[in-house]
Amino acid sequence: MSLAESVLQGNRLALARLLSQVENETEEGLAELNRLFPYTGKAHLVGITGAPGSGKSSLVTQLVYALRHPAPEQKPVRVAVVAVDPSSPFSGGAILGDRIRMRELAGDQGVFIRSMASRGALGGVAASTANLVSVLDAAGFEIVLIETVGAGQTEVEIARLAHTVIVVEVPGLGDDVQAIKAGLLEIADIIVLNKADQPGVENAERALRTMLELASARGTLSGNAQPASPQWTPPLLRTVATEGRGVQAVVEALYNHRNFLCQSGEWERRERLRFQTQLENLFQAALIKRLHETVSATEYGHILDRIVSRQISPWKALEILLDGVVQ
Repeated sequence: MSLAESVLQGNRLALARLLSQVENETEEGLAELNRLFPYTGKAHLVGITGAPGSGKSSLVTQLVYALRHPAPEQKPVRVAVVAVDPSSPFSGGAILGDRIRMRELAGDQGVFIRSMASRGALGGVAASTANLVSVLDAAGFEIVLIETVGAGQTEVEIARLAHTVIVVEVPGLGDDVQAIKAGLLEIADIIVLNKADQPGVENAERALRTMLELASARGTLSGNAQPASPQWTPPLLRTVATEGRGVQAVVEALYNHRNFLCQSGEWERRERLRFQTQLENLFQAALIKRLHETVSATEYGHILDRIVSRQISPWKALEILLDGVVQ
């Protein structure tokens, strides 16, 4: 039985093995990913981003608990978490390992947590994150939470991977316009003001609401890096994640946004954008790989020397390289 077949049957060990194969970009992993792809497309992909220290991991833990222990009239959903951690500069592995801070979720068969190294990827989202998400989608997880490293302005990259983006802010980080400068509010579908029991929460909420109103007036609230829809206004919600306060309101906003996406046709548009981005990233990676396979280090160094000495421009060098690489 193939790993893909075992994953479809709910084998968690096979799932862990396949995720490792996919993250390491092995031929076997790619083959199994191809087999699983027809079974994807059902999961709600939720990106959670924000500045370091904003309490994203605590919020994720509480969200998973709330989704697994809903009100009596609702059913629990299967949840997977992809936690993209800063890479170790020595091993390239995820520094936080298997997410020690989420240990209270261990033992729940409806939860699967996977840490992966960002490996220096822009936006804190490793290049193979999309592949891991596809495997978890095929494995039957209804919601996949993607927590990013909180690397700053390039966090907007998460918007092209998720259906719903939750931006986490906290009071007292210094610059009241940090969020708008980083471009985070432009990608937010839900804004969470965490650590709402700390001083300065009123000022922080007032500043965020002002930014939202200004951005909405300019039409720059993007919702996945696209022009804003007049039908959806990002809610601003207070939480104290360490105590679970306000988390249920975030869950409700999550479900409301999914309903909006499905009813408005926005879901299909975001899916298309997601796959366009993934395809372009794959193409770039394949082109770079072919470049190194086709052009020797000596030839490449010679071209760089000619650029440095101003004999040719970088654009002319690109033409020369493409002529040799793309046959």
